Amino acid sequence: MPQNLFNTPLIGRDDELARLSGVLDRARVREARAVLIGGDAGVGKTRVLAEVAGQASERGMTVLTGHCVDLGDVGLPYLPFTEVLGMLAADERFAGALAAHPVVGRLLGSGAEEGVRDAGGRLRLFEGMAGLLADVTEVAPLLLVLEDLHWADQSSRDLLRFLLSRGVLQGPTGGAPGHRLAVFASYRADDLHRRHPLRPLLAELVRLPAVERLELRPMGDAEVARLVRALGEGPLSDTTVRRIVERAEGNAFYAEELLAATDAESGGVPSGLADVLLIRFEQLSDTAQQVLRTAAVAGRRVEHDLLSDAVRLPEDELESALREAVGRQLLVPGEGDTYSFRHALAREAVYADLLPGERSRLHGAFARLLSGRGRPAESAAERAHHYRESHDLAEALTASLEAAEHADCVGAPAEELRHLEAALDMWPAVEAGARPTGEGLDTVTLMLRASAAAAHAGESHRAVSLTRAALAGVGQDTDAELAARVRYTLADNLMNVDHLAAAFAYSSEALAMIPADPPSRTWVWAAATHVMAARQMGDNDTALRVARQALSVAEELQVLDAQADLLISVAGLEAGGRRTPQGRERLREARELARRAGSSPVEMRALFSLAIGYYESGMLDECLPWLSEGLDRARRAGLLSSPYPREMRYLESLVLYTLGRWDECVRAATADTEVLPAATGYVSGPSLYVALARGDLGAADRARDLLDGPFDWMSTMVAGVVLTDAAAMTGAPEAAVERVQSTVKALTDDAGARPEVAVRLAALALAAVADTAVRLRGSGDEAGTLRWTDTATELLELARSQALSGRDGTPQGPEGLAWLARAEAEWTRATGGPEAEAWERAVTAFGFGEVYEQARCRRRFAEALLADGRREEAAAQARTARETAVRLGAAPLLQALDALIGRSGTTAPSGALRTASTPLTAREQEVLRLLALGRSNRRIGEELFISGKTASVHVSNILAKLGVGSRGEAVAAAYREGLIPAGGAAGTRAEPTPGSD
Repeated sequence: MPQNLFNTPLIGRDDELARLSGVLDRARVREARAVLIGGDAGVGKTRVLAEVAGQASERGMTVLTGHCVDLGDVGLPYLPFTEVLGMLAADERFAGALAAHPVVGRLLGSGAEEGVRDAGGRLRLFEGMAGLLADVTEVAPLLLVLEDLHWADQSSRDLLRFLLSRGVLQGPTGGAPGHRLAVFASYRADDLHRRHPLRPLLAELVRLPAVERLELRPMGDAEVARLVRALGEGPLSDTTVRRIVERAEGNAFYAEELLAATDAESGGVPSGLADVLLIRFEQLSDTAQQVLRTAAVAGRRVEHDLLSDAVRLPEDELESALREAVGRQLLVPGEGDTYSFRHALAREAVYADLLPGERSRLHGAFARLLSGRGRPAESAAERAHHYRESHDLAEALTASLEAAEHADCVGAPAEELRHLEAALDMWPAVEAGARPTGEGLDTVTLMLRASAAAAHAGESHRAVSLTRAALAGVGQDTDAELAARVRYTLADNLMNVDHLAAAFAYSSEALAMIPADPPSRTWVWAAATHVMAARQMGDNDTALRVARQALSVAEELQVLDAQADLLISVAGLEAGGRRTPQGRERLREARELARRAGSSPVEMRALFSLAIGYYESGMLDECLPWLSEGLDRARRAGLLSSPYPREMRYLESLVLYTLGRWDECVRAATADTEVLPAATGYVSGPSLYVALARGDLGAADRARDLLDGPFDWMSTMVAGVVLTDAAAMTGAPEAAVERVQSTVKALTDDAGARPEVAVRLAALALAAVADTAVRLRGSGDEAGTLRWTDTATELLELARSQALSGRDGTPQGPEGLAWLARAEAEWTRATGGPEAEAWERAVTAFGFGEVYEQARCRRRFAEALLADGRREEAAAQARTARETAVRLGAAPLLQALDALIGRSGTTAPSGALRTASTPLTAREQEVLRLLALGRSNRRIGEELFISGKTASVHVSNILAKLGVGSRGEAVAAAYREGLIPAGGAAGTRAEPTPGSD
């Protein structure tokens, strides 16, 4: 029999142990760190964690370990953290810390707190957990180990995100010392398929300065050989060792199982992993096999008493069987009279080997045993799982509803949704007499609850589907209040997916079903929803009248969350709206009311309204702090995927783009796209603007990709902007005009209101139209000139109508008026009028902070000055614009400006671009030149007569040498460092293509 892997020296992990040991040393001197440890199943993650945990204990650190468990479709909210809390509660040293944070007691079944049913309560739970761990580190340095994150429930993932990004790793404020904490979290890398929910979290966390990733590589052949010989009880032949090494492929657990199997088969090696894992199991006595089969149904870990009750053996026989399983290294004794399978792969193999009837019987036994034990709420999810697997749907339905209630109570909306949907699936299969009874236990109410959980979890379209299903279940005998709730909930959900006419219809029905007198909470929320729907449909008079009436009732009833929501609506509807000091004051009041009510969604709306109000006023720097606060609160509350935080993410990137902080904009988009792949338009939009401005015409293809799939308002808008500008830059006026028309049509809402972005779209298309009109006029084509000047006039009328009377009938803010000024200047150019004054007005209009567009207007202003013979003034404007183009890396604009400066008879200012000592090879400089022209890898390969793959390697080398993360950043850095010659790439035309501004 081979030795236990945990009783042998750790082999082949010296570098990894040194890294982790260094993290422990830093934690002990108050430099908190986290390490995400990935590797294939069986590669040795648990063994490494056990080794480093032993080191931590020897250094006087407290070690707390939480495990995530695979129970199929069961959501066990906060399971690893509940386990950690149980360990803390058992240690009297931490009694004071636990008492100081009673909210975390909800995870242990304590009734000391009122619960965390809403997002505000969830935030209090997260903050309480962070505060508790911080206090624990004051008692003793702490190592927190979280195993098997690939099985973590969403709420655990959200809490981990909070702890690492805004919690205990950040330390106290004000420069105080940090916490004595290290967090090691492991996951199976081979289980992370493309859509695995852990992937975006890992991508987000690894970007934090205090978080690093450690990939456990497969062991080398020599290391596996050393391990096999160390595990063997006696000498092993070279042939046997070689066979095991070849089959193990660097996997420590597989090597150990192969050694055990080889010992049993006298040198023969089984073919499949399952066969290998079962050989050790089949060496056990029948009684021990029975015990292991039963334990496998319980999960990876099982309490002794529960296992004893389930297996129903005399105590001496059970103990003998357990001793045998432990001796054969299949089970490992744990704390609190528990046993665990030494490796999850072993448990999976034993479970898969069960006969169907045997599996069903054992699941039923565990379900009944858990029902008879204490803490029914905490065991509800597990009971639901066991009852479903045993095909007892009536009991599974009851347990699923209890599990949903518990998930709601501890602030786990994703798990609540899963349990409610499971209950709804089972409801028709369970006889009416066997269903649970009580208030709210009907399909309509359950669907409403599920839709709320879906909305809270960021699944907007799922929320709509569930609410529609609830409406379909409303009959004539349904209570009027419930019927109204269904309708205004559906209206709210429909607004989140831009179905405005339907939302208005349902909110109108809801408000008509409930009398305003006597005052009621249901009427207040029906009114608040109708206000938003009416405003979306352009009926501002109705919206303001109902909002003021409902606000008075909400104040009378002290319904704080509705009061805050209505204050936001009133602030946006009154004269001047959210741009005025009075409007902002109302929004701040709403934010405080929402916080007091614990309503994070309403708080998100208030913070977004404050931010967009400052943006619309042209106060970009004042806008950013509100966005940071809003996104921080959303992250803490697990609401990043919900509507207002998505809008805030886009707006934050847009502000960075507008202010000329392009590299920050691109980095934010790259991170956000991995975190929120389903919200691509919101997170990638401004980065596409950057890419196009830097000469990457591939941005147009990526913008077209946004239009694939179901209609999405933001993706359609972003694609419209990028494709219109790309058409203008490549001299395609027909395509530009067609894109404006199709985008405006697609974004025109159900009330017929055209989008405010129409001003920007019209101005962009006018650039291409003006280029064409100027060219045709110069060639004497009067008919062609007239056709395009007429088109220019139509576009200008579109821009004026939207800029001067926006959605609410008032002029747009500084951004919209600046785009109108550009549109008017482009129209003047198209019609042959005097341009200089028009372009000067456009330059001034973009002075509110729009760096790139102001530079583009300066280029045209300089051209107009040059045409008027004002050579020195033209050169000054061109040089100013050129400085901006160099700083931004805006290659097409820079090329056009250098050509213009050349025509003006002056030269670029001395030192504008220095000659750099390039780190690039000659071939890499050629590739960089083509990158600056927006060439794809394939095109680069064709032009340099190399393969696209070789071109890709050169591009990767360039990015690495320049220390940047994208092609656009590389071009920008190259211009800043003087790696690309002034005037564009050598050998290319100095003149820009038509419309290449």
